[in-house]
Amino acid sequence: MTTTLLRGRLLSFHRAPLSLADSQSYLYEEDGGLLVEDGLITAIGLYADVKAKAAEDTVEIDHRPHLIMPGFIDMHLHFPQMQVIASYAANLLEWLNTYTFPEECRFVESAHADRIATHFYDELIRHGTTTAVAYCSVHKTSADAFFAEAMRRNMRMVGGKVMMDRNAPQGLLDTPEMGYDETRQVISDWHGKGRNHVAITPRFAITSTPAQMEATSALAREFPDLHIQTHLSENHDEIRFTCELYPDAIDYTDIYARYGLLGRKSLFGHCIHLSEREADAMSEAGAVAVHCPTSNLFLGSGLFPLKALARREKPVRIGVATDIGGGSSYSMLRTMDEAYKIQQLLGERLNPLESYYLMTRGNAEALSLADRIGTLEPGTEADLVVLDATATPAMALKMEVVKTLPEELFLLQTMGDDRAIAETYVAGVALKAGLC
Repeated sequence: MTTTLLRGRLLSFHRAPLSLADSQSYLYEEDGGLLVEDGLITAIGLYADVKAKAAEDTVEIDHRPHLIMPGFIDMHLHFPQMQVIASYAANLLEWLNTYTFPEECRFVESAHADRIATHFYDELIRHGTTTAVAYCSVHKTSADAFFAEAMRRNMRMVGGKVMMDRNAPQGLLDTPEMGYDETRQVISDWHGKGRNHVAITPRFAITSTPAQMEATSALAREFPDLHIQTHLSENHDEIRFTCELYPDAIDYTDIYARYGLLGRKSLFGHCIHLSEREADAMSEAGAVAVHCPTSNLFLGSGLFPLKALARREKPVRIGVATDIGGGSSYSMLRTMDEAYKIQQLLGERLNPLESYYLMTRGNAEALSLADRIGTLEPGTEADLVVLDATATPAMALKMEVVKTLPEELFLLQTMGDDRAIAETYVAGVALKAGLC
């Protein structure tokens, strides 16, 4: 049995903070100890108290004065789009057709998928992300590469083979039968193996015929505990085209509801332009709207009304994500910096406690996985990030005048990137230091 005692400043959320003054919403230890045994957190508290519980042969690692938090969780990104990032286009549909679809065609080759998987997980670790929810390509080879690499790194990951049978290049099309059969095979091969979760993944209604949506519906009925991920209401042209393809539906959200895809484990990327009826439907179903701020700004898709959705009489559950490669950074810190700016443009405030709650426990709750990840509570998995608010000269200079924890968090969010990640632990094992 391997036992490690980590020392540093500890921060973990109990619930969503109500304000900057809501110190009851989180645990903070200035000189904290975190005891990790065989990948699980077994004790947390004052360093002296936790050290007293540790066995004599416990390995001790001192991360002072850095901040130790649960690892970041990224709720929506595209594994095959690493080489699509930073591609110039006017809007979503042009970007898909010009760059994304041609790149994803390359994932029919297992050697290419394996190579990109290695780089993909390296970037997650560099940026302190320990769990992510990813779209693979339409090819089963991409899902195999994604989940095999997750097992090698022992990471808790969610992903799925994309299903799409129209409105894409021939090399990216399956059929309703193939999408169903290959998704079923991915579930058999990978779900529950290591820390893997398979998600049922119709890309979006534009690229799936009604027949394929029926096949997706069948999968959802057969595997009710699996996550479902797709896209919803990202762009006005997309919404218009989708509703033309499904003229019997009330609106975009209703298309997914008609096929039984609107539920508590349904993750809808973007959701920028929901009507009141759609927001009500999502709230009633417990579905999750996943905010992708860097992508929304980069593609000019719109400003996500995070605060407005959260304070509705029927609030909508919310997650946050990078959306690589429409998103322009792998960093959840950079992501929340852009989320803050979007709320500023909408006349709202997103305080730093809320941001860090969303990146950790909030996203874990959105995934129905808060009993395993997203906190520093005993019994949960030791997926951790160590943050250094003096990582660059400019940050160190600013830290000279930082007086409070929220000020430090805001500095990290505003100026931080992969350099601010001093270490990333997965199941208690330090992984960033070993990267090239």
